[in-house]
Amino acid sequence: MGIKKLGESRVEKLTSKIFSGPRMKLWMIRATTSVLLWTCLVQFTALREVWGPRILKGWPSCTSHGSAPAAPARVLPPKRVYLNNGYLMVSCNGGLNQMRAAICDMVAIARYLNVTLIVPELDKTSFWADPSEFQDIFDVDHFITSLRDEIRILKQLPPRLKRRVELGRIHTMPPISWSDISYYHNQILPLIKKYKVVHLNRTDARLANNGQPLEIQKLRCRVNFSALRFTAQIEELGRRVIRLLRKNGPFLVLHLRYEMDMLAFSGCTQGCNSDEVEELTRMRYAYPWWKEKIINSDLKRKDGLCPLTPEETALTLKALDIDRNIQIFIAAGEIYGGERRMASVAAAYPKLVRKERHCWSHQTFGFSRITHLRWQPWTILFPWRVIFFVPTYDGNMAKVVEGHRRYLGFKKTILLDRKLLVDLIDQYNSGSLTWDEFSSAVKEAHSHRLGNPTKRFAIPDRPKEEDYFFANPEECLQPSHIAHDFFVRLVAFSINILQIQLVLNRERERDGFWFLRQQSGRLWWELHSKP
Repeated sequence: MGIKKLGESRVEKLTSKIFSGPRMKLWMIRATTSVLLWTCLVQFTALREVWGPRILKGWPSCTSHGSAPAAPARVLPPKRVYLNNGYLMVSCNGGLNQMRAAICDMVAIARYLNVTLIVPELDKTSFWADPSEFQDIFDVDHFITSLRDEIRILKQLPPRLKRRVELGRIHTMPPISWSDISYYHNQILPLIKKYKVVHLNRTDARLANNGQPLEIQKLRCRVNFSALRFTAQIEELGRRVIRLLRKNGPFLVLHLRYEMDMLAFSGCTQGCNSDEVEELTRMRYAYPWWKEKIINSDLKRKDGLCPLTPEETALTLKALDIDRNIQIFIAAGEIYGGERRMASVAAAYPKLVRKERHCWSHQTFGFSRITHLRWQPWTILFPWRVIFFVPTYDGNMAKVVEGHRRYLGFKKTILLDRKLLVDLIDQYNSGSLTWDEFSSAVKEAHSHRLGNPTKRFAIPDRPKEEDYFFANPEECLQPSHIAHDFFVRLVAFSINILQIQLVLNRERERDGFWFLRQQSGRLWWELHSKP
């Protein structure tokens, strides 16, 4: 009893020193609140300086539902003066995002070679046979002027060289895929100096993901995140549709990559009937540049190389506890199989939003004609601006959007583990897993697949298998990463301290010194357990 009384008297003395009256408690609460508010203000100011040109100035609809204030007069960067080694013409191939990444690469290559770049030509021979020109999709004047401190860009060749092109007197070639920048210096630059004009007729994945000079990587980012701005008409269309969606509450963007061209190219036919399998096979053989013809769909699916089907997607979203009442915008083209294949998604999530079914006509938005490439940009604009983006396949759009969302502050992108998912789904469908077991496994597997800061995974000599530069351009994310991480940890620390002070007021008579010691230890662990 004597020891117990002695211990109690020591605790009382310690707690009386720690909690010495209302004045001390009030001072601590005020000080902690001030620290919290000041931290938020300082960090928001710092983040605004880092992200301001990207978000707060360039994307008024991201921060306000109202009209944006008039932008100040734009100051153009000074022109870079350099000895021009010749002219580079490029013809992009693939879909919009594949071409977007290629344009970034070509600008960086042209800058490194000290040549003049001619505004790139967009693909008109692919599956969509879209006739759109560069200026129909992107703000061409902004593209040219915003990069003038790095490279000279012209809308067309000088007259004396245009005649040579018309006569076919230029050197045309496809560069080697995944090449180091030194390849362009050693192989392409001598050709440009010799012929004055070189035409690169394929541009997809022609620059390696890793091992490039830092200035090259940063220029690729600058082109992607700043110079390649969509036309004012397309951006206005995106803003209008976003306003329409927001009127009906929050929404999630689902990139359901289940269009006919994707299935024909990949050979993935899960859930398709025999007629559809035959149709997809005929299409695959009709395109000679699709090299893989004989494909084992089941094996490819089990390896996680197929896009999730609509049925698999519905199960996955439900397993992740996505609210049934949320709007889900389908950022994709026409789903192969139509309503039959979309039935499971519609049953699970009745508030589906699909552009072809929601009266967003040409007349509504002032377009006399909307081509495939003109529809694509605003299906890309949405994923940049929402809280959650869920791609069902890691194609070019998913990768480019993932990287852009990282650049905008590591917005959440649910990166689905398709190989694991199809295995879990098969087990659930066969009765080997209960729903609770299935849902728990899906959530656990994706708890760390949310587009968080991470190193880009590199595999020397196997570039197709490593992480794509534009999906995780970490060389361009470091300032944001530091600011974001520092901001989050400081705010969390300040909030924890404030919570402790408030709880201490209630608990001081009961727990006193031991409660303070426990909470202080917890705070120390939280601050030091992170790198």
